[in-house]
Amino acid sequence: MSVDTFVAPVCENAVEILYQDTDILLLNKPSGLLSLSGKNPLNWDSVHHRLLHGQKGVSPAFPEAKLPHRLDFGTSGIMIVSLNAEATKHLNKQFQSRQVQKKYTAVLQGWVTEDEGVISAAIAKGEQRYAKVRVCAVTGKEAVTAYKVMQRLEAPRRTVVEFSPVTGRTHQLRMHSLVLGHPILGCDLYKSDDSEHMAPRLLLHASDLHFQHPRSGLATHGHCEFSHVY
Repeated sequence: MSVDTFVAPVCENAVEILYQDTDILLLNKPSGLLSLSGKNPLNWDSVHHRLLHGQKGVSPAFPEAKLPHRLDFGTSGIMIVSLNAEATKHLNKQFQSRQVQKKYTAVLQGWVTEDEGVISAAIAKGEQRYAKVRVCAVTGKEAVTAYKVMQRLEAPRRTVVEFSPVTGRTHQLRMHSLVLGHPILGCDLYKSDDSEHMAPRLLLHASDLHFQHPRSGLATHGHCEFSHVY
């Protein structure tokens, strides 16, 4: 399957506005919604499209809205939106220079042995056109993820972890979970024989963003609780 032929299922879940001022929005993106619209007209529904047109949880419309970063289609959680050119410029610089600290909650297959650790495995683009990546020490770019075990669950055995990515490679957390030997439940690309079918969605949630507010320069923390029942 290529990116061009992918058609996203209809997402009825609303975008939730967590915080709003004259420069930024903090949103809770539902799983199963694109961050940006695709070229295929069937993939126009997205966080950005809803912001521009004031749809499904977004009110009023925000015609100047820009996305300094994105979340994958299946990932839920916190996103920051800029509402004017100056805020966009300021936030773009923060993301590009890795000044923004991100945390994610994920549910992994099996029990992770160590209570915390660091995964370092270089990531390269896949050989096919579709955006699946691979680990490659020769051609890959540095990819580093710190993790901390939050909870170990029974029946079946699963581990709730907090991920703190140091780098921001495509599909980094999903690939690094597989490298760890404990794929994220519900992931359709990086999986074991049965991990994809152990959850109705990708159990990966962006929980926290630490950044400088583009107008005041003050350290700002946005948090979005993972409401999914494991």
